[in-house]
Formats: sequence, C-alpha cells, structure tokens
Amino acid sequence: MDKQSRLGILGGMGPQATQTFYQFVLDRTDAARDQEHVPALILSDTQVPDRTPAILSGQTEELFRRLLKDAKLLEQCGCTVIAIPCNTSHYFVDRLQGEVDVPILHMIRETAGAVYAQGKRRPGILATDGTIQTGLYQKEFAALGLEAVAPDPETQKLVMSIIYDEIKHGERGSRDKFAHIDRAIRAAGCDCAVLACTELSVFATWHTLPPFYIDAMMVLAEKAIAACGYPLCNI
Repeated sequence: MDKQSRLGILGGMGPQATQTFYQFVLDRTDAARDQEHVPALILSDTQVPDRTPAILSGQTEELFRRLLKDAKLLEQCGCTVIAIPCNTSHYFVDRLQGEVDVPILHMIRETAGAVYAQGKRRPGILATDGTIQTGLYQKEFAALGLEAVAPDPETQKLVMSIIYDEIKHGERGSRDKFAHIDRAIRAAGCDCAVLACTELSVFATWHTLPPFYIDAMMVLAEKAIAACGYPLCNI
C-alpha cells in the first residue's frame, strides 16, 4: 500500500450517494485495522447546481466552475487521486482534468472497460436524462465496440422518478417501478444493465439486484482503492 496516497472524494451529488460510495470503499478494501484503510478526504458540496437541468439547458459554466473549485481544493489539501461519485458530472471530467494536476478517475470510462471485460456486448443504461441525452455512456461503450441501449421514453420517466422523486427525497425507491424498468430493458435485448446514476447505486443497497446489473459506483470505488495502492478484498 502507498502510505503517501490520499483519496479525494468530490461528492454531495447527492449526499446519500457520497456516503454510500465511501462505504463501498471501506467494504472493498482488504483491511483488518484502521491504518490499513485508504486515507480519504470527503468534500460533500451539496451546493453544486443540479447537473441535469444545467447540462440540458446549456447553462453549464457556473456548474463547471464550482466543480473546478472543489477539485482544486482537494488537490491543495494533498489528495493524490480524485473520485467523483456522480455520473452526470462526468460530462466535465476531461475538461476538469486539464485544469488539475492530480488524476481524476473517469467512472464512465472505467465502467465501460469493466463491462467489456465481462464479455457483455449490449448494455442497458439506467441514468438521468442528462447522462442519457449527452451520450456519455454511449460514447465510451461505442469506443469499445459495444452498443449501449437507453430506455424507451416511458421507462426513462420511471428511472427519473426513482432518482428524483424517491431516492433524493430520502425514500428507498419503488420496487414496482424498478420491476417495470427491468422488464423493459431485458425486452430490449440487453445482456446486462449499468446502474449509471449514483442514486440507483443507493437503491441497490436497499434492494437486492441480480448480477445482470453492474454498479458504476462500485466500479469507481474499486478503481479508487487500486489507484491509491491498497488491496481489494476477495468477494
């Protein structure tokens, strides 16, 4: 393990997802005592503007500047790698990386690689409208020769309802809504589906989901542990 490493978590989008992400880091680190865990600094900036409306309206500069300020703060505090547990904000990650010297883990790119490594070829994408409409996952999957599938409009409304009407309100999310989503994404011929919104990662901590679902935030947690030079526990 690298004693000089420090993980910076740029969170607050939303705060429950940030807490869940850090729990993922704790759970996946092979540690038997405090000193064997990854040193981390969590910045839960709950005042970051909502990503989806900002991106879809084209009014992104305030949002980018806020994320950049936070990333630079983590850098100034000695973080050696930064993880952002928010899928939609990855619209800005390459631009942010050009402004800071420490590496920012790219959750979407890493997840695409993980799906490819599993031999999947037609992943469904469960995400916010902002992530879907900007093609963030579609682009990364296409680069690997995979065909990403977005839900049909009615199913996408259910995805957004679970995210915004339920999880962000502190609720556990409707199993009935998710069952409809599951049926629709399988009927579309997908061989797996990505939980591509961190609120859906939170949903999965409360509701057992089958291996058909790949959690992007768990992929990010594992990559963050490895990037800091710490071992993953066997599961």
